[in-house]
Amino acid sequence: MPNLLPHLPADLILAQLSRSPGNEVKSGKFDSPESSAALVANGFGRFLEHPADLPPLPGVPMGAVQEVELAAEMRFPWAGGRHPWLDVSIATATTLVGVEATRYEPFRPSRASGFAEVHDRPVWGDQMGRHIRLMHDLVAGRVVFQALDAVQLVKDALALRTRAEKRALGAVLVYLYAEPTVWAKSGKPVDRARIALHRRELAQFAGLVRGDQVAFVALSWADLLADWARKPGLLPHVEALRAAFGDLGQPSFTPSERRT
Repeated sequence: MPNLLPHLPADLILAQLSRSPGNEVKSGKFDSPESSAALVANGFGRFLEHPADLPPLPGVPMGAVQEVELAAEMRFPWAGGRHPWLDVSIATATTLVGVEATRYEPFRPSRASGFAEVHDRPVWGDQMGRHIRLMHDLVAGRVVFQALDAVQLVKDALALRTRAEKRALGAVLVYLYAEPTVWAKSGKPVDRARIALHRRELAQFAGLVRGDQVAFVALSWADLLADWARKPGLLPHVEALRAAFGDLGQPSFTPSERRT
């Protein structure tokens, strides 16, 4: 049995994770002490059967949660080909929130990724121009990211926009990231310069796409768990996550501060 916290609906979590083509559970990657997928599944699996228990994500205008889904395929507006799979999909009466989660990925050597020609189509409407401009700049090398996978985030936003349009909902892409101080496997320090670079690139990406139809919100795991811990019913879940996954970074606010 994969490493899931005992209070979670394991069968439901595994059924949802098994749909994605990567299938990290079957491959064994899920059980790695540095697995991002395991952190996401344990964190948001708590809300699959009780979505209303999930508070609005900090900084995200979304309202009361109606549905939570793990490993959600967000299809582009065409058949065939490869389509993005977001780690979490959260639906409210007004908003579709897609979560792209990372843990150690930004601090590893970058892997080359790009856009297929099929992405450059006149199907994104007139409110995704900043994302399309960034796509062209990334392809041409005019804009370069080293720690942040900006290509994947643009693809996520375009696919999220497609599903949100079909449901007549607003759309928010949340980039959920950790800032661990040490590598879970080796215990060696994570490069602080790489963490700082990731932060700068997050701010750069947010500035480049700000104002488009799909809003972008960068949210740290530390801030998310600190926010959840404010709700007494979620505090045991947060404590179990912290015990299982260790250091994810420091929150940017104190527990006594209220949600804004």
